[in-house]
Amino acid sequence: MATPLTNPAVYLYGPGEAKIEESPYPTITDPHEVILRIAYVGVCGSDVHFWKHGGITNKVSHAQPLIMGHEASATVHSIGSSVASLKPGDRVAIEPGRPCRRCKPCKSGVYNLCTRMEFAASPPYSHGTLRKFFTMPEDFCYKLPDSMGLDEGVLVEPLAVAVHAARLADVKARQDVVVFGAGTVGLLSAAVASAMGARKVVSVDINEKRLAFAKDFAATETFFSPKGSTAESIADSIKGQNSSLEGFDTVLECTGVEMCIDAGIQVLVSGGTCIQIGLGMPKVHFPIVALSSKEITMKGCFRYGAGDYEMAMHLLESGKVNLKKLITGVKKFEEVTDAWEATARREGIKTLIKGPEE
Repeated sequence: MATPLTNPAVYLYGPGEAKIEESPYPTITDPHEVILRIAYVGVCGSDVHFWKHGGITNKVSHAQPLIMGHEASATVHSIGSSVASLKPGDRVAIEPGRPCRRCKPCKSGVYNLCTRMEFAASPPYSHGTLRKFFTMPEDFCYKLPDSMGLDEGVLVEPLAVAVHAARLADVKARQDVVVFGAGTVGLLSAAVASAMGARKVVSVDINEKRLAFAKDFAATETFFSPKGSTAESIADSIKGQNSSLEGFDTVLECTGVEMCIDAGIQVLVSGGTCIQIGLGMPKVHFPIVALSSKEITMKGCFRYGAGDYEMAMHLLESGKVNLKKLITGVKKFEEVTDAWEATARREGIKTLIKGPEE
Protein backbone atom coordinates (compact mmCIF):
# COMPACT_ATOMS: atom_id res chain seq x y z
CA MET A 1 0.00 0.00 0.00
CA ALA A 2 2.76 2.44 0.92
CA THR A 3 4.73 4.09 -1.85
CA PRO A 4 7.89 6.25 -1.70
CA LEU A 5 7.36 9.64 -0.06
CA THR A 6 3.82 8.85 1.10
CA ASN A 7 4.53 10.07 4.62
CA PRO A 8 7.28 12.74 4.63
CA ALA A 9 8.49 13.74 8.09
CA VAL A 10 10.98 16.11 9.70
CA TYR A 11 13.70 14.14 11.48
CA LEU A 12 16.11 15.83 13.90
CA TYR A 13 19.54 14.16 13.93
CA GLY A 14 21.29 16.54 16.32
CA PRO A 15 21.75 20.22 17.09
CA GLY A 16 21.18 22.23 13.91
CA GLU A 17 20.69 19.14 11.76
CA ALA A 18 17.20 18.31 10.45
CA LYS A 19 16.11 16.47 7.31
CA ILE A 20 12.81 15.81 5.56
CA GLU A 21 12.67 12.08 4.91
CA GLU A 22 10.14 9.34 4.38
CA SER A 23 8.64 7.81 7.51
CA PRO A 24 6.58 4.62 7.75
CA TYR A 25 2.95 4.98 6.76
CA PRO A 26 0.93 4.52 9.98
CA THR A 27 -1.29 1.52 10.57
CA ILE A 28 -4.20 1.14 12.95
CA THR A 29 -3.21 -1.35 15.65
CA ASP A 30 -6.15 -0.72 17.99
CA PRO A 31 -9.81 -0.52 16.88
CA HIS A 32 -10.17 2.81 18.73
CA GLU A 33 -7.33 4.51 16.81
CA VAL A 34 -7.62 6.99 13.98
CA ILE A 35 -5.17 8.01 11.26
CA LEU A 36 -4.87 11.79 11.00
CA ARG A 37 -3.63 14.00 8.19
CA ILE A 38 -1.67 16.78 9.87
CA ALA A 39 -2.79 20.29 8.97
CA TYR A 40 -0.58 22.52 11.14
CA VAL A 41 2.13 22.07 13.77
CA GLY A 42 3.02 24.79 16.27
CA VAL A 43 6.52 25.80 17.33
CA CYS A 44 7.23 26.12 21.05
CA GLY A 45 10.26 26.72 23.23
CA SER A 46 11.02 23.02 23.64
CA ASP A 47 11.26 22.63 19.85
CA VAL A 48 13.83 25.43 19.77
CA HIS A 49 15.78 23.78 22.60
CA PHE A 50 15.86 20.50 20.67
CA TRP A 51 16.94 22.34 17.49
CA LYS A 52 19.73 24.15 19.32
CA HIS A 53 20.87 21.44 21.74
CA GLY A 54 19.53 18.11 20.45
CA GLY A 55 17.20 17.52 23.39
CA ILE A 56 16.68 18.27 27.06
CA THR A 57 17.34 15.13 29.14
CA ASN A 58 17.48 12.48 26.43
CA LYS A 59 19.22 13.59 23.25
CA VAL A 60 18.64 12.67 19.62
CA SER A 61 21.44 11.11 17.58
CA HIS A 62 22.25 9.82 14.11
CA ALA A 63 21.50 6.34 15.41
CA GLN A 64 18.12 7.45 16.80
CA PRO A 65 16.83 10.56 15.01
CA LEU A 66 13.49 11.95 16.14
CA ILE A 67 10.44 13.17 14.25
CA MET A 68 9.70 16.57 15.78
CA GLY A 69 6.41 18.32 16.65
CA HIS A 70 3.75 17.97 19.36
CA GLU A 71 1.35 20.91 19.03
CA ALA A 72 -0.88 19.94 16.11
CA SER A 73 -4.23 20.02 14.38
CA ALA A 74 -5.42 17.57 11.75
CA THR A 75 -8.21 16.14 9.64
CA VAL A 76 -9.34 12.58 10.30
CA HIS A 77 -8.17 10.42 7.38
CA SER A 78 -9.41 6.96 8.41
CA ILE A 79 -10.78 5.29 11.52
CA GLY A 80 -10.57 2.01 13.40
CA SER A 81 -13.48 -0.42 13.48
CA SER A 82 -14.64 0.62 16.99
CA VAL A 83 -14.34 4.40 16.61
CA ALA A 84 -17.68 6.02 17.40
CA SER A 85 -16.92 9.69 18.09
CA LEU A 86 -15.13 10.64 14.86
CA LYS A 87 -15.49 10.15 11.13
CA PRO A 88 -13.23 10.82 8.14
CA GLY A 89 -13.13 14.54 7.37
CA ASP A 90 -13.60 15.71 10.97
CA ARG A 91 -11.23 18.50 11.99
CA VAL A 92 -9.53 17.95 15.33
CA ALA A 93 -7.07 19.29 17.88
CA ILE A 94 -4.65 16.64 19.12
CA GLU A 95 -3.69 15.87 22.71
CA PRO A 96 -0.28 14.44 21.81
CA GLY A 97 0.34 11.80 24.46
CA ARG A 98 -0.53 8.15 25.00
CA PRO A 99 -0.72 7.17 28.69
CA CYS A 100 -0.66 3.49 29.57
CA ARG A 101 -4.14 3.77 31.19
CA ARG A 102 -3.23 1.05 33.73
CA CYS A 103 -0.70 2.50 36.21
CA LYS A 104 -1.60 4.14 39.52
CA PRO A 105 -1.42 7.76 38.22
CA CYS A 106 -3.59 6.88 35.21
CA LYS A 107 -6.19 5.13 37.36
CA SER A 108 -6.10 8.06 39.80
CA GLY A 109 -7.02 10.51 37.05
CA VAL A 110 -3.59 12.13 36.70
CA TYR A 111 -2.47 10.41 33.53
CA ASN A 112 -0.08 13.29 32.73
CA LEU A 113 2.14 11.72 35.44
CA CYS A 114 2.09 8.29 33.80
CA THR A 115 5.63 6.89 33.91
CA ARG A 116 5.01 5.03 30.65
CA MET A 117 3.58 8.01 28.79
CA GLU A 118 4.43 8.06 25.07
CA PHE A 119 4.48 11.78 24.36
CA ALA A 120 4.98 13.11 20.84
CA ALA A 121 8.56 14.10 19.99
CA SER A 122 10.09 12.64 23.16
CA PRO A 123 13.34 10.74 22.53
CA PRO A 124 14.39 8.13 22.06
CA TYR A 125 11.37 6.31 20.61
CA SER A 126 8.25 8.50 20.65
CA HIS A 127 8.05 10.34 17.33
CA GLY A 128 6.10 13.54 16.81
CA THR A 129 3.57 15.19 14.53
CA LEU A 130 5.78 16.90 11.93
CA ARG A 131 4.75 14.52 9.18
CA LYS A 132 1.87 13.93 6.80
CA PHE A 133 0.04 11.14 8.66
CA PHE A 134 -0.09 10.38 12.38
CA THR A 135 -2.10 7.98 14.55
CA MET A 136 -3.87 8.74 17.84
CA PRO A 137 -6.55 7.15 20.04
CA GLU A 138 -9.93 8.69 19.22
CA ASP A 139 -10.44 10.01 22.76
CA PHE A 140 -7.28 12.13 22.49
CA CYS A 141 -8.66 13.94 19.45
CA TYR A 142 -11.06 16.86 20.02
CA LYS A 143 -13.47 18.00 17.31
CA LEU A 144 -13.12 21.65 16.43
CA PRO A 145 -16.26 23.79 16.19
CA ASP A 146 -17.17 25.05 12.73
CA SER A 147 -16.22 28.55 13.80
CA MET A 148 -12.58 27.59 14.48
CA GLY A 149 -9.89 27.13 11.85
CA LEU A 150 -7.34 24.34 11.84
CA ASP A 151 -4.65 26.95 12.44
CA GLU A 152 -6.31 27.95 15.72
CA GLY A 153 -6.72 24.27 16.61
CA VAL A 154 -2.95 23.99 17.07
CA LEU A 155 -3.15 26.34 20.04
CA VAL A 156 -5.56 24.17 22.01
CA GLU A 157 -2.45 22.34 23.29
CA PRO A 158 -0.78 25.34 24.99
CA LEU A 159 -4.22 26.55 26.09
CA ALA A 160 -4.68 23.23 27.89
CA VAL A 161 -1.37 23.85 29.69
CA ALA A 162 -2.74 27.20 30.89
CA VAL A 163 -6.03 25.59 31.95
CA HIS A 164 -4.14 22.92 33.91
CA ALA A 165 -2.15 25.60 35.74
CA ALA A 166 -5.23 27.67 36.59
CA ARG A 167 -7.02 24.57 37.89
CA LEU A 168 -4.01 23.64 40.03
CA ALA A 169 -4.09 27.18 41.46
CA ASP A 170 -7.87 27.03 41.89
CA VAL A 171 -8.22 30.54 40.47
CA LYS A 172 -11.51 32.03 41.63
CA ALA A 173 -13.59 35.13 40.97
CA ARG A 174 -12.20 38.39 42.40
CA GLN A 175 -8.71 36.98 42.96
CA ASP A 176 -5.60 38.92 41.93
CA VAL A 177 -3.08 37.14 39.73
CA VAL A 178 0.47 37.84 38.52
CA VAL A 179 1.72 36.04 35.41
CA PHE A 180 5.47 36.02 34.88
CA GLY A 181 6.27 35.76 31.16
CA ALA A 182 4.34 37.01 28.14
CA GLY A 183 5.14 34.23 25.70
CA THR A 184 2.39 31.97 24.35
CA VAL A 185 1.77 30.06 27.59
CA GLY A 186 2.04 33.22 29.70
CA LEU A 187 -0.47 35.03 27.51
CA LEU A 188 -2.85 32.08 27.60
CA SER A 189 -2.42 31.76 31.38
CA ALA A 190 -3.47 35.39 31.71
CA ALA A 191 -6.45 34.76 29.45
CA VAL A 192 -7.58 31.68 31.39
CA ALA A 193 -7.22 33.46 34.74
CA SER A 194 -9.34 36.29 33.40
CA ALA A 195 -11.93 33.84 32.03
CA MET A 196 -12.11 32.20 35.47
CA GLY A 197 -13.04 35.50 37.05
CA ALA A 198 -9.76 37.00 38.27
CA ARG A 199 -10.13 40.67 39.21
CA LYS A 200 -6.59 41.75 38.35
CA VAL A 201 -4.21 39.98 35.97
CA VAL A 202 -0.74 41.52 35.84
CA SER A 203 1.59 40.32 33.06
CA VAL A 204 5.32 40.69 33.74
CA ASP A 205 8.04 40.55 31.07
CA ILE A 206 11.27 42.17 29.85
CA ASN A 207 9.87 42.69 26.33
CA GLU A 208 7.77 45.84 26.00
CA LYS A 209 6.18 44.76 22.71
CA ARG A 210 4.95 41.53 24.28
CA LEU A 211 3.60 43.44 27.24
CA ALA A 212 1.67 45.73 24.90
CA PHE A 213 0.23 42.62 23.28
CA ALA A 214 -0.60 41.14 26.69
CA LYS A 215 -2.51 44.28 27.70
CA ASP A 216 -4.58 44.10 24.52
CA PHE A 217 -5.05 40.33 24.80
CA ALA A 218 -5.95 39.56 28.43
CA ALA A 219 -3.99 41.40 31.12
CA THR A 220 -5.65 44.17 33.13
CA GLU A 221 -2.20 45.71 33.60
CA THR A 222 1.46 45.00 32.88
CA PHE A 223 4.83 45.40 34.54
CA PHE A 224 8.07 45.91 32.63
CA SER A 225 11.09 44.49 34.41
CA PRO A 226 14.14 46.61 33.47
CA LYS A 227 17.70 45.30 33.35
CA GLY A 228 19.40 45.35 36.72
CA SER A 229 16.20 44.58 38.62
CA THR A 230 16.32 42.33 41.66
CA ALA A 231 13.63 39.94 42.77
CA GLU A 232 12.89 42.22 45.72
CA SER A 233 12.59 45.33 43.55
CA ILE A 234 10.29 43.56 41.08
CA ALA A 235 7.99 42.30 43.84
CA ASP A 236 7.99 45.66 45.63
CA SER A 237 7.27 47.57 42.42
CA ILE A 238 4.38 45.30 41.41
CA LYS A 239 2.86 45.67 44.89
CA GLY A 240 3.56 49.40 44.82
CA GLN A 241 1.74 49.63 41.51
CA ASN A 242 -1.19 48.03 43.35
CA SER A 243 -0.93 49.79 46.70
CA SER A 244 -4.43 48.77 47.75
CA LEU A 245 -3.28 45.12 47.94
CA GLU A 246 -1.15 43.45 50.60
CA GLY A 247 -0.08 41.00 47.94
CA PHE A 248 -1.46 38.81 45.17
CA ASP A 249 -3.47 35.63 45.59
CA THR A 250 -1.86 33.66 42.79
CA VAL A 251 1.34 33.64 40.75
CA LEU A 252 1.52 31.73 37.47
CA GLU A 253 5.24 31.50 36.74
CA CYS A 254 5.84 30.82 33.04
CA THR A 255 9.53 31.67 32.59
CA GLY A 256 11.52 29.23 34.71
CA VAL A 257 13.90 32.11 35.49
CA GLU A 258 15.25 32.00 39.05
CA MET A 259 14.69 35.71 39.70
CA CYS A 260 11.06 35.47 38.56
CA ILE A 261 10.43 32.48 40.83
CA ASP A 262 11.94 34.45 43.70
CA ALA A 263 9.88 37.56 42.91
CA GLY A 264 6.76 35.46 42.53
CA ILE A 265 7.04 34.08 46.06
CA GLN A 266 7.68 37.56 47.43
CA VAL A 267 4.76 39.21 45.62
CA LEU A 268 2.21 36.75 47.04
CA VAL A 269 -0.06 37.50 49.97
CA SER A 270 0.24 35.21 52.99
CA GLY A 271 -1.47 31.94 52.13
CA GLY A 272 -1.08 32.58 48.39
CA THR A 273 -0.35 30.03 45.67
CA CYS A 274 2.48 29.82 43.14
CA ILE A 275 2.25 27.47 40.16
CA GLN A 276 5.56 26.72 38.44
CA ILE A 277 4.79 26.30 34.73
CA GLY A 278 8.00 27.39 33.03
CA LEU A 279 11.12 25.22 33.02
CA GLY A 280 14.62 26.65 33.25
CA MET A 281 17.69 25.45 35.11
CA PRO A 282 17.36 22.04 36.81
CA LYS A 283 18.12 23.62 40.21
CA VAL A 284 17.38 27.16 41.42
CA HIS A 285 17.63 29.18 44.64
CA PHE A 286 14.44 30.63 46.05
CA PRO A 287 13.40 32.37 49.31
CA ILE A 288 12.41 29.43 51.47
CA VAL A 289 11.94 31.59 54.56
CA ALA A 290 9.37 33.75 52.75
CA LEU A 291 7.68 30.63 51.39
CA SER A 292 7.44 29.10 54.85
CA SER A 293 6.60 32.18 56.91
CA LYS A 294 3.78 33.14 54.53
CA GLU A 295 2.60 29.51 54.20
CA ILE A 296 2.78 29.73 50.42
CA THR A 297 1.44 26.78 48.47
CA MET A 298 3.86 26.03 45.61
CA LYS A 299 3.05 23.42 42.99
CA GLY A 300 4.75 22.05 39.94
CA CYS A 301 2.78 21.93 36.69
CA PHE A 302 3.31 19.25 34.03
CA ARG A 303 1.44 19.39 30.72
CA TYR A 304 -2.29 18.69 31.15
CA GLY A 305 -4.57 16.01 32.53
CA ALA A 306 -8.14 14.82 32.74
CA GLY A 307 -10.62 17.51 31.79
CA ASP A 308 -8.11 20.15 30.72
CA TYR A 309 -8.68 19.82 26.97
CA GLU A 310 -12.44 19.78 27.52
CA MET A 311 -12.18 23.00 29.55
CA ALA A 312 -9.96 24.55 26.87
CA MET A 313 -12.52 23.70 24.19
CA HIS A 314 -15.30 25.20 26.33
CA LEU A 315 -13.38 28.47 26.72
CA LEU A 316 -12.94 28.64 22.95
CA GLU A 317 -16.50 27.71 22.03
CA SER A 318 -17.89 30.24 24.52
CA GLY A 319 -15.69 32.99 23.11
CA LYS A 320 -13.92 33.62 26.42
CA VAL A 321 -10.51 33.06 24.81
CA ASN A 322 -9.54 34.05 21.27
CA LEU A 323 -6.56 32.18 19.84
CA LYS A 324 -6.45 33.79 16.39
CA LYS A 325 -4.57 36.87 17.62
CA LEU A 326 -1.63 34.76 18.77
CA ILE A 327 -0.79 33.42 15.30
CA THR A 328 1.82 35.77 13.86
CA GLY A 329 3.56 33.59 11.26
CA VAL A 330 2.98 30.49 9.11
CA LYS A 331 5.80 28.62 7.37
CA LYS A 332 5.71 25.88 4.74
CA PHE A 333 6.66 22.35 5.73
CA GLU A 334 9.93 22.74 3.84
CA GLU A 335 10.72 25.89 5.88
CA VAL A 336 10.65 24.15 9.24
CA THR A 337 14.12 25.27 10.33
CA ASP A 338 13.21 28.87 9.44
CA ALA A 339 10.21 28.53 11.78
CA TRP A 340 12.42 27.26 14.61
CA GLU A 341 14.93 30.07 14.07
CA ALA A 342 12.19 32.72 14.00
CA THR A 343 10.92 31.45 17.35
CA ALA A 344 14.47 31.39 18.73
CA ARG A 345 14.72 35.09 17.79
CA ARG A 346 11.41 35.69 19.62
CA GLU A 347 9.80 37.01 16.45
CA GLY A 348 6.06 37.48 16.84
CA ILE A 349 4.04 35.37 19.25
CA LYS A 350 3.26 32.02 17.64
CA THR A 351 4.71 30.54 14.45
CA LEU A 352 2.98 27.60 12.76
CA ILE A 353 4.24 25.07 10.22
CA LYS A 354 1.90 23.76 7.55
CA GLY A 355 1.64 20.03 7.12
CA PRO A 356 2.96 18.50 3.87
CA GLU A 357 0.74 19.47 0.96
CA GLU A 358 1.66 16.62 -1.37
